[in-house]
Amino acid sequence: MRHHQVFGIILAMWFMQMHVFGRSSATLTLQLDQPGVRVSPSLYGLMTEEINHSYDGGLYAELIQNRIFKDNPKIPVHWNLIQEGEAQGSISLDHKQEINKALTVCLRVDIENCGNQIGISNDGYWGIPVKPYTTYKGSFYAKSSGSGNKTVTVGIESADGKTVYASAKVSGVSDKWQEYHFTFTTPAGIQPTADTKFVILAHEKGSYWFNLVSLFPPTYDNTPNGNRADIMKMLSAMKPAFLRFPGGNYLEGDMFSSRFEWEKTIGNIAGRPGHMSPWGYRSTDGMGLLEFLEWCEDLKMQPVLAVFAGYTLNRDHLDSGAFLKPFVDDALNEIQYVTGDVTTKWGAERAKDGHPQPFPLNYVEIGNEDGFDLSGSYAQRYLQFYDAIKAKYPHLHIISTVGGKDPLGRRVPAPSRDLNIVDEHYYRSAFQMEENASQFDSYSRNGPKVFVGEWATREGSPTTNMNAALGDAAWMTGMERNSDLVIMASYAPLFVNVNPGGMEWRSDLIGYNALTSYGSPSYYAQTMFSNNLGNKVVPITGDNIPRQLQKLSAKDSVAGVQPKRIPALFYVATRDTSSGMIYLKMVNTLGTPQKVMIDFAGKTRIIPTGEAIVLYANHPEETNSINNPDNIVPHSMIIKGISRKFTHIFPAYSITVLRIKTK
Repeated sequence: MRHHQVFGIILAMWFMQMHVFGRSSATLTLQLDQPGVRVSPSLYGLMTEEINHSYDGGLYAELIQNRIFKDNPKIPVHWNLIQEGEAQGSISLDHKQEINKALTVCLRVDIENCGNQIGISNDGYWGIPVKPYTTYKGSFYAKSSGSGNKTVTVGIESADGKTVYASAKVSGVSDKWQEYHFTFTTPAGIQPTADTKFVILAHEKGSYWFNLVSLFPPTYDNTPNGNRADIMKMLSAMKPAFLRFPGGNYLEGDMFSSRFEWEKTIGNIAGRPGHMSPWGYRSTDGMGLLEFLEWCEDLKMQPVLAVFAGYTLNRDHLDSGAFLKPFVDDALNEIQYVTGDVTTKWGAERAKDGHPQPFPLNYVEIGNEDGFDLSGSYAQRYLQFYDAIKAKYPHLHIISTVGGKDPLGRRVPAPSRDLNIVDEHYYRSAFQMEENASQFDSYSRNGPKVFVGEWATREGSPTTNMNAALGDAAWMTGMERNSDLVIMASYAPLFVNVNPGGMEWRSDLIGYNALTSYGSPSYYAQTMFSNNLGNKVVPITGDNIPRQLQKLSAKDSVAGVQPKRIPALFYVATRDTSSGMIYLKMVNTLGTPQKVMIDFAGKTRIIPTGEAIVLYANHPEETNSINNPDNIVPHSMIIKGISRKFTHIFPAYSITVLRIKTK
C-alpha cells in the first residue's frame, strides 16, 4: 500500500471516531466459551461455465479466434485477406479438404499475384495481446498446390499493418497436409497493445489451405494448451477449495447435440470439433475435461463434477429407463476417466493424454437446474444416475439440483435413496441478499446439506459495484455462520470479457480484455472471506444493531408498497482452534460509520495488537474497471488497544475483517 493511502485511511478513521463520538453503539458479544459449529473446509470455491467468453477469449490462453473455421458455416469470420500493391487473391471456406473427423472445414487462400504483400490475418479475441520481450508459440496445419515446397511468414502486426512486432518463417509447405510449429519473440521496450492482428503471409502464387491455426502466449506454469497467467493468479489469491465444472447451462446445451460431450473434449486439440455454447458462440473445447482437472490440480482445488442428466435448455428430456441408460453409462465412463487407474479403459485414455495419475473426486452433481424441467422427470432420472454411480463408486457424494420450495424458501430435494446434498441457486439485488442473510438460520439440520452452486448480487456492469459487494458479503456472513449446513458455495458468473460484444450476463466477478484483468469489489469481498476462515464458528449475540430502510422504485412507491426495515450491520466470526486466531467479519451497509462495542465472553486471553482488513467506498455505486482496476481494493492496517471489551469504528459502505489473536 502506498504511504499516502495509509495516511488517508488513518485520517479517515480519526474523522469517523470524531463523527460517532458519544453516539450509542451496537454491541457484539463473541461467546468464546461456547464450542460453535464446525466450519466446512470446502465452503468457498469456484463455479465456471462458458459464458461472457469465459474460456475462449478469457481464461483459456488461445489467441486465435475461429481457429478451425467452424464459427460460421458460410464465411471465415475473424479472418481477412491481406493484399497490398498489385497483390490479388481471395479466401473462402473449403469443406472438401478434411483432415480428420474434427477438422472438416479449412480456409482456402488463392493467390494470383503476390504484389507487395499478400496473406491472411486473424483479429483474435478483440486483438492479439502484445507485450515486451514475450515469446509466443504457434502451430497450424497447411498444404499448398503444386509440387514444390513453399515458405510462409507468420507474425503479429499492428492493426494497420505498419508495425511488425514479431515474425518467423515456416518452410516446407507441400501438397500434403502437415502440422507446422513456430515461435517468435517480441522485442523489449515496446508498449503493450492489443491493436493488432496475427498474419500468415505467402510469397508465391498458388493455392494454400490452412486448418487449426493456433497461437499461445506464455501460460500459467508454462502448461501446453494452458491458461492465462494473470487470471490464474487472481483465482489463486481467492484460495478456492473446489471447482464446479463444466458448469451451468454449458453442461446441458440448448439441444442434445450441443451439450457438453466430454469425450469430444479430451486428447489432442486436433481431435476436438468444438460445439455451440448456449450463449450464442462456438466453444473450441480447448478447455476440455482434462484441462478442468488440471486447473483443479494447479490451484489445489477439489473437482465437483457435473454430469449431463438427460435434460436440455429447450426443455427436451429423456425419461428414465432404456433411453436414458447410454447417458448414465457415459457418466460412469467420465468418472472413470477422472479417477480410474491406468488398468481401466478410460484411466488408460487419461494416461495417454498425459496424466497417468488419477484425480481425486468426492462430489458428482446430477444435471443442472433440472427444476426447470416441467415434465417432473428429474426424480426418476436422478435415481437412475444415483443407483448406477453408487454401485460402482460408493464413496462419492451425489448432489441433487432440483426441488420445489418449502415455506422457509428451501428447495425440497427430489426423492432419493440417500440424498445428502442439494444445490440451490440465488441471483438477487443487494437489498434482497441482505434481507435474506439469515435465511439458513432457520433450516432444519435433519435434512440434506446445502451446496449454493450459483449465487450473486446482480448490481453493476460488466462487473459488480460496491453495493453488490456489500450484498454479497452480507449473504456470505449467513452462509459462513451456517457452514455446518452450507458446505459449499460458489459465485457466478466468474468471468467477463469487457470488450463490446463480450458480455452475455452483467454483474460478473472478474473482468478482462486481451491485455489485462481486474477484480470487482465483489471479487475482493470473496477473497477477504475465503482467506480469513477458521475451523469453528464463534457464536455471537448482537444488541442495538442499527437498521436500514429499503429503497423503493418509483413504480413501487406509486403502487403504495411499504418499504422494509432490515439490519444494517451483518457479522460473523470464526476461530482457528490450532492458532487461536479469531476472524471477525463486519459488513456496514450504511452511509455513516458505525461504532461497535466488541465484547469477548470466556476465559481466553486476548492479544492487544491485531489487524484490520478493510474494503470500502465513498458511494455504493463506485466500482473498478479495466481502466481503473484499483479504485476499490482491500487495505490492511495494524490495530492496537484490543481487549476483552473494546470499541471499533467500521467505515461507511465497508466490509471489514478483524484478525484478533488469542491464547
